[in-house]
Amino acid sequence: MSKSSVLKSPGRSATAQAEHGVPGWLVALFAVASGMTVANLYYAQPLLSSLRDVFHVGTAAAGGLITLTQVGYVLGMLFLVPLGDRLEKRGLISVLLTVTTLALVAAGLATNFPMLLIASLISGGTSVVAQILIPFAASLAPDHARGRIVGRVMSGLLTGILLSRTLSSLVSDVAGWRVVYLGSAVLMALLALALRAALPQHAPTTTMPYAHVLRSTLQLVRRHPVLLRRGLYQAAMFGAFSAFWTTVSYVLTGPHFHYSPIGVGLFALVGAAGAAVAPFAGHWADRGLVRPMTGIAFTVAALAFAVAGFGQSHITLIALAAILIDTAVQSTLILGQHTIYQLDPNARARLNSAFIAIFFVGGALGSQLGSIAYHAAGWTAVTVLGAALPVLGLLHWTTERRTA
Repeated sequence: MSKSSVLKSPGRSATAQAEHGVPGWLVALFAVASGMTVANLYYAQPLLSSLRDVFHVGTAAAGGLITLTQVGYVLGMLFLVPLGDRLEKRGLISVLLTVTTLALVAAGLATNFPMLLIASLISGGTSVVAQILIPFAASLAPDHARGRIVGRVMSGLLTGILLSRTLSSLVSDVAGWRVVYLGSAVLMALLALALRAALPQHAPTTTMPYAHVLRSTLQLVRRHPVLLRRGLYQAAMFGAFSAFWTTVSYVLTGPHFHYSPIGVGLFALVGAAGAAVAPFAGHWADRGLVRPMTGIAFTVAALAFAVAGFGQSHITLIALAAILIDTAVQSTLILGQHTIYQLDPNARARLNSAFIAIFFVGGALGSQLGSIAYHAAGWTAVTVLGAALPVLGLLHWTTERRTA
């Protein structure tokens, strides 16, 4: 199905948009919306020490909050994102954001830890709106600029991931952790209204029944080996990323640094420097440099954890490691998405669903294994785990055909 046949935008034809690209204001809206929704997955990371004390749970159990949120995201990727090919996207986004808003209200009002876990599972599942918006933007973009436009949207998403920790720390320090969730609920409600008003209508690209849509998502993984490969690459990278950011708050609030929650949040700002690589990664992808830049990113991530290991009592080295890790992870993510979006223009939501679900399994495992490693043997064990994951990815990368 052609782009002109699926896009309905008042005042401007789909053909004109295909020829001249997506308007800058719409790209900015995609970026902001992606960042705001994905931030819901990470607000709890700098709060783990506080939540552990409030609900009287252990370190591993507190880390389970991040894990369960990411499990919810995986479930949303598997069962909700494929609907982006089956239903009109604007309406689907409105419904999901409404559910997200209600789940965040429940999290903010949680009276016990299980209630917070369930609310986080639901909000994580419906925060997949970001992964409906990205292929949406890719579908609107002309072929010659798709990598750059996706890179710009991804820079907003990645900035949201990184700034979420800082915002969470600042708000919780001033008004308490509950306001973090309740404030995000307000933002999701406002975002739902803004997207409903601004997004063009985008008709479904398939009329298959829902069960067939889900089955076809699995078939895409079998049909396109590169989809599974890129998913496994990102699973290794995101697992390392999650292990680092889930446990670094324990290091920063520990005996070496004595950071307050707001200090942990401010530290997270250093990782925001890594978001600057997103447009460059899109440019590399457009130039056909996906394979070499992927290998470089794996190497950088492994070296970053070596730096973090030596910097256990040196904040400058931990900050440098954070920047390098975020830069490497963001690069492979954008390179991977650019690659899979070329596989089937009419199945981009399902391709994205499979890709993100695969690597978020890695992220969930990284969060939990990172918490367990820190509880068992401290920061050194976390850095060993974090370095091992991109090394495994690099070993798999060496088996990739250079002509792929």
